[in-house]
Amino acid sequence: MKLLEEVQLKLVSSLKGKDLLTLLDYTSEEVQDLVKLATKLKVLTKAGKCPKLLEGKTLGMLFEKHSTRTRISFEVGMNQLGGKAMFMHSRDLQIGRGEPISDTGKVLSGYLDAIMIRANSHEMVKELAEHATIPVINGLTDIYHPCQALADLETIAENKVELKGLKVAFVGDGNNVAHSLVVACAHVGMNIAVATPPGYECNAEIIAKAQEIAKANGSTVTVTNDPIEAVTDADVIYTDVWTSMGQEEESAKRLVDFKDYQINDALVAHAKPNYMFLHCLPAHREEEVASSVIDGPNSFVFEQAENRLHAQKAVLVSLLA
Repeated sequence: MKLLEEVQLKLVSSLKGKDLLTLLDYTSEEVQDLVKLATKLKVLTKAGKCPKLLEGKTLGMLFEKHSTRTRISFEVGMNQLGGKAMFMHSRDLQIGRGEPISDTGKVLSGYLDAIMIRANSHEMVKELAEHATIPVINGLTDIYHPCQALADLETIAENKVELKGLKVAFVGDGNNVAHSLVVACAHVGMNIAVATPPGYECNAEIIAKAQEIAKANGSTVTVTNDPIEAVTDADVIYTDVWTSMGQEEESAKRLVDFKDYQINDALVAHAKPNYMFLHCLPAHREEEVASSVIDGPNSFVFEQAENRLHAQKAVLVSLLA
């Protein structure tokens, strides 16, 4: 770990005043620089030297969905950077009574310096960003989870050093986490293979865009229905819950459809011996992942969860400082 005096922060100045809705909107250089910045902010924070770059700034945090990591990491992050965060649940605001999201965006722009939103619909978040005059940060939608993907990259970089050329395997549902992970891997030149059950594939348009980015960075994006193919020689294995929030009625069917996609000892035996296991949490042990894997020596899930804090601080200072 570098000495503190050697840690020089370089904000991603090209992002100042911009939104973070999806990593598709950022250049590969911007994504790579955010990961480097996150790592440096972590070093400083661990030493009790986190710079107060956001003094006087207020982040509004708007939630439609339950949250542990998103809410706490953004609130703590703003506090560590010298700013403040304000929790707002949609049911407590006028949007819960039918006020247009466009009006809400305009009103909140007069009070706050940025909005972080964890929402059901990505289209609603896009509409909020169109009408707000301050940065809007996607804390999770039905299609993307960009802050999680940045934390994923930070975690891999801290443990594998060089990202370019690594192989990542995502096994499970082609959901918001998978979409953002695919794009993130493409931006840093990591090869990614996504294995899903038939009918649960990632959005084809997102995959096509990620493949274009990957090609420019000398890497590949592969989709398959074969989990063994995906994890063979993988440096990183990643999964998520089989039933996301809002899909509870599908749970029984999904348990059947995904039964051959559990991350267990037999499957990870096809990966490299020093593979990393990642999961965005919360996890359902003995469902999408065996306890022996998530609680084993190759698991980095809690470091990954902590890195949400530092990755999001990198985003916050670059957009607001």
